[in-house]
Amino acid sequence: QVQLVESGGGLVQTGGSLRLSCAASGRFLSIDAMGWYRRAPGKQRELVADITSSSSATYADSVKGRFTISRDSSKNTVYLQMDSLKPEDTAVYYCYANIRAIGLGVYDRWGQGTQVTVSS
Repeated sequence: QVQLVESGGGLVQTGGSLRLSCAASGRFLSIDAMGWYRRAPGKQRELVADITSSSSATYADSVKGRFTISRDSSKNTVYLQMDSLKPEDTAVYYCYANIRAIGLGVYDRWGQGTQVTVSS
């Protein structure tokens, strides 16, 4: 069973920074893309950023220039550095990973979510 464990959420003031981490553990062959979604109260889930196995990254327009996604494949970990945070970034952030496993092909695994709150 593959698990994703997130850390790094919390409360920060406008303009502050947070760094989220998400580590995958368990039995698998490899991980393709990894990334972060978020869901704010009353809003639809939004893709924040993702990164391929070759470290090609994409970002939502709303976070470009402020957030940076990276990964350490040796640790099966993806990071989200969030700078210049705004109140509208307040949401639960979920990481995901495209897991490649023997006999199962490729499937998505999700983290449990971590709350990010930006106060004005």
